[in-house]
Order: sequence, then structure tokens, then C-alpha cells
Amino acid sequence: MVALKPQEMAPTAAIKFFSAGTAACIADLCTFPLDTAKVRLQLQGEVRIPRVSGAVEYRGVLGTLSTMVRTEGARSLYSGLAAGLQRQMSFASIRIGLYDSVKQLYTPKGAESTGLAPRVLAGCTTGAVAVACAQPTDVVKVRFQAHGAMPESTRRYNGTLDAYRTIAREEGVRGLWRGTLPNIARNAVINCGELVTYDLIKDALLREHLMTDNVPCHFVAAFGAGFCATVVASPVDVVKNRCLLLLLMQDGITGFYKGFVPSFLRLGSWNVVMFICYEQLQRAAVLALS
Repeated sequence: MVALKPQEMAPTAAIKFFSAGTAACIADLCTFPLDTAKVRLQLQGEVRIPRVSGAVEYRGVLGTLSTMVRTEGARSLYSGLAAGLQRQMSFASIRIGLYDSVKQLYTPKGAESTGLAPRVLAGCTTGAVAVACAQPTDVVKVRFQAHGAMPESTRRYNGTLDAYRTIAREEGVRGLWRGTLPNIARNAVINCGELVTYDLIKDALLREHLMTDNVPCHFVAAFGAGFCATVVASPVDVVKNRCLLLLLMQDGITGFYKGFVPSFLRLGSWNVVMFICYEQLQRAAVLALS
């Protein structure tokens, strides 16, 4: 996805792999509180989870963030960060770092340009493979993000490594891969929304000479990718937490996009930070090795 000047060599698969993981970690550091707030709000909305008397009520993303800081301290916003960074170094490295390589595999030999189908297939493939490999880190991350909402007496994990051991011991190794199939479907869709959209927008901007291959171009493409990812991910996330038939009866089609703004706030900002860092890290690595 990096457009190069004639004298620059193309980034290798290893450079893309490392750059993607590092860029995703930087994006997580910047936006992790928004993800934690999303998890707390989703857990609060789960009707099958019994409410504890006197439990904290969360209202909206900003309200959730302020409530967490007031009741649990600022550190609670980054609860599960270690597992989150572990997840990105494995998950993002595969789904983003290997996207270009897999796209080339799907592109017919001799083709002058890459069509939409190879891009979509590459996005689905790397998204699915990434989830299959990195699901344990996602399980632990979500458990830690939900940890702070529980009374101290019921908290089960003393650290990230302890969480892996405890889940494997109490739930079996399969417990670390709980929810893998739904997550594969979700992330394959989101991966297409992000990577394919970014790829197409950036290619169009450069092909039509509307922008040059620099940070403003990456920002515009990443912003569009974040919006598209939110559009395709919102229905999946809503249905994951609510009965489909009940949702349609109560809210109609618009119910699929409840919480769209906070979701876009999280995904949009993550994509902007990640893609800008990804492009710059690739370029820096190429220049360092040339």
C-alpha cells in the first residue's frame, strides 16, 4: 500500500509485518480507553448478566470514561492494555502486514492492476487467519477490560500471564479460543471494510493526482476506511449482543446502527493513527535499509 519513488525499494513482507504490528500498538495506546468504554457499555447492555445492587451505571462513551476515572482511577482506562498490545502484535501483523502479499496471490498473473475481488479475498483471508492465531489474546484483553466493573472479591486474575494460565486450567485450552468462529466472521468483514477501502481510496487519490503519497493522503484514506469499517461492523456488533428478531420488531432497520457515533469515534480514530504510523514506519524502514 506504499507508493514508492523510483529510487526507493519496495518494503519486504517482513517490514510490512513488523510495521503493521507496531503501528497497531501505537494506535491502541492512543485509543484504548475508547475500546474499554465500549466493552463496559456492551457488558452493561447484556440482559442475561444479572445486575448487582448498587452497580455503577454507564451512560455514553464520555460518561463511561468519566465514571471509570472517578470510581476506579485513571489506570482503569488501560486495564488489559498488555493483552491488547500482545493481540495487536500478532493480530494486526497478520491481517494488515500480510494483506499486500496475499492480494498478490489472488491477482491473476499478467494483470495490469489489482481488481476489487482479489482485494476483498485478501482482506477476508488475512482477517480470518489473524483471528484464528490471536484469539487467546483477545479473550484475555476483554476479560481484563471487564475486570474493573466487578467487585474486588470476584476478580480472578492477577496479571496477563495469570489470566492465560487460569483460563486454560479452569476452562481448558479451548477456553482461550472461545468465540473464535463469530470473531472470524466479524473480523473478516471489518478487515475488508478497513483495508480494501483504504487501498481503493488511496489508489484513487494517487491515480487521479488529487493528492501525493504523504500524510494528508493517508489521513483521508484512513478516515474513509474507519467510516466504512464502522458501517459494516455496527450491524454485526449489535446483532451479537441482541436478538435479531426482537431488534427488528423494536427498532426496525435503524436499530442496526444504534451507537454508530461512539463506534465511529473509536474505529475512525484507531484507523487514522494506525494507517499513518504504518505508512511512515514502512518508509522509515525502507530508507534505513537502502
